Amino acid sequence: MHPQVAHAGIVYWRRSLWNGMRCVPVLMTLDQGWLRARDRRGVEVFAVPAGQVGGRLTRLGTLLLDVGGRRYALVGRGSDVSPRPSADQERGCADFWARHTPPTGDGPGVLDQVFNGAAAFHTRSWRDALVRAGAPLR
Repeated sequence: MHPQVAHAGIVYWRRSLWNGMRCVPVLMTLDQGWLRARDRRGVEVFAVPAGQVGGRLTRLGTLLLDVGGRRYALVGRGSDVSPRPSADQERGCADFWARHTPPTGDGPGVLDQVFNGAAAFHTRSWRDALVRAGAPLR
């Protein structure tokens, strides 16, 4: 496990494949070897050592995480009818990056940025951060 890996962002938990209103924002943080997710009300969805997180990134950019026997389908942005992130989630993300150095490197590709709001880049950056932290992702 590599506790120096730090990452944070708001991703969308796709709780239903067909109902966009059930694609809800979660604030995910990876810090000191722990992956945590909190919903819009601040309720912890999960908190687990990164080395205990399994899963994979699909070809369509969905990050499928296996945490404690449960699968979470995470995408980089919600649908048009999905709830917006709460002010607390946005503040929590900003506070996290105020205390950590943001990653450097390549940004989203032009097509991903224009047509997908950089959603694939967001989930790919999460997969990469989790792998660096010791998560056995495929």
